[in-house]
Amino acid sequence: MLSFIRSWLPGLPSFQWSILSTNPIDSVLQGLTGACGISVLCNLMRVYLFIKCLSDPEQLSAQRDRLRSPLFFTEILHLCVLSSILSVVGARVGALVVLEFSLRAVSTMLSTRKGSQNSQLFLLCQYSLGCALTSSLSFLQEGAPHRTLSLLLGAGLAGLLTWHTQALVRHVGTMYELHSKQRYCGVCITLLTCWHDIPALLTTALKITFAVAGMAAVYLINKDFLSTSEAMRFWTPLTICYTLLVIYMQEEQQQNPSEEMALQTVFVRMGGLLILMLTVGKWLDVLHILVSLLGEVWCLLRARAMLEVCRSQDCSDSEGVYRRGAERWSPNTGSPRGHSPPSPSIEASSR
Repeated sequence: MLSFIRSWLPGLPSFQWSILSTNPIDSVLQGLTGACGISVLCNLMRVYLFIKCLSDPEQLSAQRDRLRSPLFFTEILHLCVLSSILSVVGARVGALVVLEFSLRAVSTMLSTRKGSQNSQLFLLCQYSLGCALTSSLSFLQEGAPHRTLSLLLGAGLAGLLTWHTQALVRHVGTMYELHSKQRYCGVCITLLTCWHDIPALLTTALKITFAVAGMAAVYLINKDFLSTSEAMRFWTPLTICYTLLVIYMQEEQQQNPSEEMALQTVFVRMGGLLILMLTVGKWLDVLHILVSLLGEVWCLLRARAMLEVCRSQDCSDSEGVYRRGAERWSPNTGSPRGHSPPSPSIEASSR
């Protein structure tokens, strides 16, 4: 049946309709797992930002209200849209997105000042995280005898984690302020003492995820090449494209990006990959990049409220780090404040 359908499709050069040759059930399960991973990340970040707003008296109540649990229908719609997008995007384009974000994340961590925070990176990596999970599953489950069953179990576990984190968001948004004062809820007491560790937990999980996805991405890209020269013709322009993107992102990091700048960065990144695929890629890769652009924009628009809170909190945290560093040194003597050099009269009297 599939061969009959492909016989009626246009025979363009290097145009492989691989989306029809893969098992659609496996693609849907991989997309669902990636969407659940994105949902877990957003839910934990929502909990962290909400508690941080409550702990800071300077934060406005309007920001806390925007971080409360969204409607159940919108969460289901968001999960379905992301699952559909990640199911359609092929492993090749997903691997390219993973490699691009990995280089961008390493560059961001190296350029960030010690003591400062960049919580926006957790929200800017949503779609890249989904591609990392789908690419890792494609790599780890390739050739497995019970591939569909394994993916079904993984999707079920991811759905269970998503359901628990959504319940945690609803509980924190409605009861945390009361329970943290009265100290009779085990969940709220645990969050009261450990909510600072959520970014460190997410950082460790993302490092492991993207480390595995990076190896999977290199394998998924190289397996389509028949010779070393063919691989070099692809990797050379890809390296140049990624280098230019990293340089562009370094310039954007010098200032606190707004929502328009974040969307502009997405279009620049996906536009660079689109031009690259038009040059050395396949026609199906071009289609997948356009779908990936839709996924990136959808994730950013969905997390718009959290991104605005992250920008304000990152600015206040950076100002606090700079203020503490300035107060540590006296502007006149250059010595630490509170440890000024002794005056000559004191030295003379001591002699």
